[in-house]
Amino acid sequence: MTKYVSILFFLLALSGFSQEKFSVFFESNKFELQKAEITKLKDWMEANKEVKIVAINGYTDEDGSIGFNDTLAKKRVNFIFNEIADKVKIREDFKTRSFGELHNQSDDKSQNRKVTIYYILQKDLAREDEILGIKKPEIAEVKPKPVVNYPDKISISNPNGTTSEYKLDVDFMKQVNESKAGEKLKIENLNFQFNTFAIVNESRGKLYELLLVMQNNPTLKIEIQGHICCNPSNKGKLSEERAKAIKNFLVGQGIEKTRVTFKGFGSTQPIHPLPEKNEEERAANRRVEILIVEN
Repeated sequence: MTKYVSILFFLLALSGFSQEKFSVFFESNKFELQKAEITKLKDWMEANKEVKIVAINGYTDEDGSIGFNDTLAKKRVNFIFNEIADKVKIREDFKTRSFGELHNQSDDKSQNRKVTIYYILQKDLAREDEILGIKKPEIAEVKPKPVVNYPDKISISNPNGTTSEYKLDVDFMKQVNESKAGEKLKIENLNFQFNTFAIVNESRGKLYELLLVMQNNPTLKIEIQGHICCNPSNKGKLSEERAKAIKNFLVGQGIEKTRVTFKGFGSTQPIHPLPEKNEEERAANRRVEILIVEN
């Protein structure tokens, strides 16, 4: 049975299109063309500088094993490609395209040892995808996120009847709302009481910034990541408790718990090497970040 190599097989809708093809022929068990066929190929290239090659298919006769013929047919395709590269336009996926089983087997074995080039004439290039049966991918409509006018301060009633007012970072809230999955943001000025997971009162506004964004963006999912400074022994538990404290606040305020996860990294991911040189470096390493999981 004649061996024919093309990695991906599919039939094309050819109505209204006259398929163009050109073949050169090989000696038995050879993948390099003889001089006469080389001349024939060069003449074709000279006469067809403006066409575009869409497939190069290699064939062998039935002699030899399937594995041998596979390799031989591929070598023939590669030989032809090397001859035409940079001389005639060609699709990058030329090895994976086929016009279906168009090889008419011949009783003359020499007619089966060939490479056939399929190409599109210049006048038809505007219809290339149509000719090849390629459908343009449907682009999913991306709905813009609603514009939210975040407040720059918030007043919170305390259990003792007093009211606390916190200034909010509007730019940070917008940044979180507009971030894409995979992005990571540091929560600036979020501080904890020494060696605990209790957030100092001056930093509570940072929690409400995150809360307001999640309330106004129901598709947002985040991972809260805690980091500490100074201690190379890696206090993973403390950094985890701090991250968990933020999650507990958000969930306690009505945020679906599946939208918020947390991790503690201790001092394993410092921004500055340990031990830090000064308080500025320690403050940078001692941080909470949010990873955007979905938005």
